[in-house]
Parts: sequence; structure tokens; C-alpha cells
Amino acid sequence: MELRIRGERAVLAGPGGEHAREVDPRRLAIGADLAQALHEWARVASAVSRTGPDTEVAGSVVSQRGRQLAGRLAAVMGTPVRFVDPVSGVETVVEPPPPAPGEREPRRARHRREPVPWFTGLTVSAFATVLVVVAMLALAGTLARETSGWLAVLAALVVTGGIAPSLWLGRNLPILRWAVLGAGVGLVAAWVGVLVIVF
Repeated sequence: MELRIRGERAVLAGPGGEHAREVDPRRLAIGADLAQALHEWARVASAVSRTGPDTEVAGSVVSQRGRQLAGRLAAVMGTPVRFVDPVSGVETVVEPPPPAPGEREPRRARHRREPVPWFTGLTVSAFATVLVVVAMLALAGTLARETSGWLAVLAALVVTGGIAPSLWLGRNLPILRWAVLGAGVGLVAAWVGVLVIVF
């Protein structure tokens, strides 16, 4: 991430050099006070750079404040922030501070370290698979016997079309993904049975 000044406004840019997409800090979840401080710093830095090289003290204050704000931004975002000093033109990369011992880990790091509940998850998946296969085959078998095979295929298509969006939406939810996996496998297995029953 890079901290830049455009006009009298602070902007944050992702990777990609000069052509990177720039975002107003107020649109990110960094806190209103930090976003406001970034914009105030950008206004002061623009004013100091317009006055020329005669203002050494003001330039050093602007540089120091820019480094402080880049450090706060790096800490909030959890990523290194590239900062080009608007007065001297010196580029610095400000790293986020390491977490203190005993401090909570970032949310992403906690999720990566969670153990996968294979036994419980596969048990739920197996139950969902059996449930879907039995339900689909009961529906297709009854409709094929009592009416026609094509009506059984049509009913299986309607059921599959109704369940598929829910399975797609639930595929990444930590608790539901096992049931979704089982239901998906059950649908595929049930279609083999439906085709055998009908034809």
C-alpha cells in the first residue's frame, strides 16, 4: 500500500505503480480520526511545498507527521505502507509493528490455524449425502411408477435447480460447508439413480 497526496487530499494506492487504483482513506475501515488526520496532513504538506524551500522547520514537521501517520496506517491495516516524503522526495517503507506478546492475533491468522474437524465434518457430509440420495430416489421412483419417467426427470431437475443456489452460497461458510459438500455429492449420486430408475 502507498500513501500519496493528490492535490490537497491524501489517497491510498495499492500495488501497480503510478497506475494503481487510488482510494480515499475515508472509504476504508481505518477509523474516521485517522482518515481526517491524513487529509489534514496532505493539506499542510501541499501548502508547505507551495511556499518553497525556505521553510525547513515546517518541512521537517510535515515529514515527521507523515511518517507517524504512515506508521499508524500500517498498524491499522496490518500491511507495509510505502511513503514518499512530499518535502524531500525520500521514499520510506513503514512496516506494521509486531504484535506484543499476549496480544490477540489478527483475525486472518487465527482462522488459518484452526484445526479441521475431519471426523465430525465427514460424518455430517455422509448424513447429508444419504438424506439427499434417499429423498431424490423416492421422488423419482414414485413419479416414474405412478406417472411417467419424463415427469420424474423434470421433478429431479426442479429439485436440483432449487437446491443448487443454496449449495453455492453455503460452500464457504465454516459450519455449513460440510453439509453442503454432502448434499452436493448426494445430488450427483442421486442423478445416477434417477437415470437408472427412469430409463
